Formats: sequence, C-alpha cells, structure tokens
Amino acid sequence: MTKIETKDVNLFYGEYQALKNISLSMEENSVTALIGPSGCGKSTYLRLFNRMNDLIEHVKITGEVLIDNEDIYRKGINVDELRIKAGMVFQKPNPFPKSIFENVAYGLRVNGYNDKSMIEETVVKSLKQAALWDEVSDKLNKSAFELSGGQQQRLCIARALANSPSIVLMDEPASALDPLSTAKIEELIHELKKNYTIIIVTHNMQQASRVSDRTAFFYLGELIEYDLTVNIFTSPKKTQTENYVTGRFG
Repeated sequence: MTKIETKDVNLFYGEYQALKNISLSMEENSVTALIGPSGCGKSTYLRLFNRMNDLIEHVKITGEVLIDNEDIYRKGINVDELRIKAGMVFQKPNPFPKSIFENVAYGLRVNGYNDKSMIEETVVKSLKQAALWDEVSDKLNKSAFELSGGQQQRLCIARALANSPSIVLMDEPASALDPLSTAKIEELIHELKKNYTIIIVTHNMQQASRVSDRTAFFYLGELIEYDLTVNIFTSPKKTQTENYVTGRFG
C-alpha cells in the first residue's frame, strides 16, 4: 500500500531550482534510501515530508506531496501535527540538555500530555523500540550528554518515536558514528520498518544496500533512477546510476 507519493515536485530556493519534476511513491512499512552526491537534492527532498523547507526563506514548491493520499501542502494543513506524524532524526545526535527520561518525554509534554503513568509507559516503550532501554534503564535521570554518540542518536530516535509517528525521516543518521554504533542503527532500522515507513538519506553505498528495500538515485536535482535496491546495485538501467554506485564519480 502506498504511504508517500510525490507528483511532479519542483522546489526553488529563490532562482535556484533544487528539485526538478520528482515523481515517486513509497510503500508502507518499507525503507527507501536516497542516494547521490552532495548537493543533489536528496536532503531537500527528505525535508518535504515534514515541511522543514518551509523554514527557509524564498522557497517555492510546485506539484503534490501526498501522505496517506492527503496533500500535505494544501491550505489548512496543521504543520505541527504533520511533524508529529513524520518524525525526524538528524545527521548529528542532538539530545536536549535534559535527563534521558525528559528527552523522550519532551514531545509528549509539549503536546499537552500530563498523565504521569502514560508518559512513563511511552518513554519505556520508545527506549525499547530504539534498542536503548537495556543500556539506560538504571540511569534515566542522568544527563543525555553522558551517553556515547551512538547512544545519543538512538535516544533521538526514541524521542521521535515517543510521539507515535507513522513515518521516520533519517538524514544521514549514522555518518557521525563509529562502525559499531552504525551497525546498531542499521539493525534498528530493520526492526522499525515493521511499524514505520522509513526514508533514509545516506552517502554510504553499502549502508543503502544493507538497509533499504528501494533506492532513489538523485543527481543535480533530478531523480535519475528509482527501483528495488537490489536492482540499483546489481543491474541499474541508467549509466549514470551505474557510474555512481560503482564509485566512478561522486
């Protein structure tokens, strides 16, 4: 079942066109990797789905961006609700200067929840979903800054999950992490796709091939090829794709 779809999407930063006629659809409970060289538009495309491009001056978007068949750029859409539905995990771990517990509970409190037992249950569940509970269960009141980089990134994932999103957007979530922490994030992505639709931007070709079901290759703001990941990496249809995934450029 299609969860996310873009139809003829163009995005301009002032005069500069960052995305050119992007049309593709993503299935529910799947992982889609966005690959391509720096500046090709993949992070811009990712930010369409929680409207974070809105925060940049002089942005103009045409076309349709649909989540659950609803155009999220139509007038009257509640952007705060949209950002709960599409949780975001950034490149560098960005925990708040609060305790581990309060980092995960933050979104619930901001959104008006104050039932203590409900908040506690959600924090525990989210930390378990982010494969972090066993490592932090005895130090929930300690500062999030005491955690390692990999643990902080999983805490940020738990924080996103606490708000019960249906989509998780990941912008190079492991690029600042060591190989062991990266492997944990990748294992986590496999688990999370049972309950969430995931889009991940990555520069790491091996990571894209390991974690995703489908891969979209972007170049200079255009979608060059979109297919099953196994096809992109073993039998791409376009020469540009082949040159990129085999390391001839990029």
